[in-house]
Amino acid sequence: MPRKGNYGFDYDDYDDYDYDYDVGDQVEAPEPKKKTSSDKVRVWSCPICTYDNDESMTACDICGVIRSSVPGKFKDDKGTANLINSRSQNASAGISETVKSSDKSSASIPKGKQGRPGVDEGNHNKNGVVDTQSSDEISDSTSSLMPKAKDKSVGYISSSINGGKSLGLTSNLNDMSLSDKSGNSNKASAKRPKSSAHYQPDKWMLPDKSENGLTQLNLAIVGHVDSGKSTLSGRLLHLSGRITQKEMHKYEKEAKLQGKGSFAYAWALDESPEERERGITMTVAVAYFDSKKYHVVVLDSPGHKDFVPNMISGATQADAAILVIDASIGGFEAGMDSKGQTREHARLIRSFGVDQIIVAVNKMDSVEYSKDRFDLIGMQLGTFLRSCGFKDSLVSWIPLSAVENQNLVAAPSDVRLSSWYHGSYLLDAIDSLQPLKRDFSKPLLMPICDVVKSSSQGQVSACGKLEAGALRSGLKVLVMPSGDVGTVRTLERDSQICAVARAGDNVTVSLQGIDGSNVMAGGVLCHPDFPVAVAKHFELKVLVLDFLTIPIVIGSQLEFHIHHAKEAARVVKIISVLDPKTGKVSKKAPRCLTSKQSAIIEVALDGPVCAEEFTNCRALGRAFLRTLGKTVAVGIVTRIIEDQE
Repeated sequence: MPRKGNYGFDYDDYDDYDYDYDVGDQVEAPEPKKKTSSDKVRVWSCPICTYDNDESMTACDICGVIRSSVPGKFKDDKGTANLINSRSQNASAGISETVKSSDKSSASIPKGKQGRPGVDEGNHNKNGVVDTQSSDEISDSTSSLMPKAKDKSVGYISSSINGGKSLGLTSNLNDMSLSDKSGNSNKASAKRPKSSAHYQPDKWMLPDKSENGLTQLNLAIVGHVDSGKSTLSGRLLHLSGRITQKEMHKYEKEAKLQGKGSFAYAWALDESPEERERGITMTVAVAYFDSKKYHVVVLDSPGHKDFVPNMISGATQADAAILVIDASIGGFEAGMDSKGQTREHARLIRSFGVDQIIVAVNKMDSVEYSKDRFDLIGMQLGTFLRSCGFKDSLVSWIPLSAVENQNLVAAPSDVRLSSWYHGSYLLDAIDSLQPLKRDFSKPLLMPICDVVKSSSQGQVSACGKLEAGALRSGLKVLVMPSGDVGTVRTLERDSQICAVARAGDNVTVSLQGIDGSNVMAGGVLCHPDFPVAVAKHFELKVLVLDFLTIPIVIGSQLEFHIHHAKEAARVVKIISVLDPKTGKVSKKAPRCLTSKQSAIIEVALDGPVCAEEFTNCRALGRAFLRTLGKTVAVGIVTRIIEDQE
């Protein structure tokens, strides 16, 4: 997808150079060299105005006519000549405007240093812009005179980027023809993003070892509907002091008035009238509390089957998860049924990359804190979790009762539970989770989970989790897939203004200088020099789940989910079936896919989404396929296939 760029060079990078010269003045190069006998002034004469241009110029400095032949750059054939004739008028208009504004020109002045009075880096050429080749392809004579940027630490402002390619007057004719066909000269292509291997973070982006703040932990609360997820979350917030006694009294009073007294703690998170009326969570609620070791971000996910897409969108941010189980007779069995969400949520959480999980066996008071019931649940669910890929050493089992406050933030006081259970309580189990490694040293990457627009202030705010890099006020950010560039106005973490946000933080980023309609959930904030890939044709490595009732064939219509984006998709090719043990191809071009098969397939989407190959970015490389209200396959992006248009 294209994105906006500032055409020409970034003149802010050249503030140390003096542009106040006369036509006859000699301008010193940044690194002057001694002249030798071989250093002769080489010029070429413009066929239109007969002006003698420097050898490094590919277009006339006066009239803008493109040079018909440049050694090593263009081929002097009929195709090139026709293209020059068809495009020279637009190129001439843009270049002559620059000449008129300065009234000064000199063939001895390098292009990168020629000033453009009255034109700043934020303005765009409206008369036709020439798309150019990358800087490493520019001739040696030109690049040797080009001043280099002085400091990378001040914002993300740089020379214009076209998918990692700089833009200037030196043009590649092929690129120019493609730019004209696109019909939008103010946006730069992001189909070929720069490799992050060349990225060098600034010092402020890396966490200071002297900082003794709590490590952030994004904790997803998942499980079958009515297992007590919101009640458990609300109770934890109240016990940790995040909900005052006055607020709790208000929730209790409101719940009793509607005949739902047991829902009081859940109402701390289920705030919408519809959620309270139906008694179920419909969207992912975000709340915070502090433990001894972590600043915990609670992601209370909906359990109803109709809102699994919302659960996917919110829980993709999780570092670890609490799988809440209803221990009541019939409750556990309903969640483990083929139509239950305990199985689906466990599968999804594992496919999100979460390998640390706490199994909270809730409502133990309904079975008199029976050890036999707890052991039965552990045996049946443990077998299923192992089949999902969870390791026993990373799974914690906690019997508790959220309503009666047993085994949450302290050891159980009820003798029926304390008589046989001597393990950790829930808050202690959360502190025992291992912190994840963060990508602080990689370019900025933040999938947008939600968008808040303020029409009165003309601002737009993007909410999400920083997967890589860092942010602070004043930085330029690229919003994909729209390609617009905005400036970070303020940052909020836990509803508090913060100076810096780093990888792993859940933040609200207030943007300015950007059209709010181009910022949407499912998009991505990224570094202007390192745009995320945008495509609608992917190769996936998938595992077909046992929820599948109808085989997947070529042409099957599915829902494609990736981070916070959702798009209609179609299977266009089934490449091969893989051996589940070895991962090698066991059958090529099968006619269909059935349950529990691993395969390589190609899918085509109705619209483009932001994505990366899994090997480059795990957060933007995990995909989920759903149909008929069920998740039928989970997988990873192995290849981004560019459109042939």
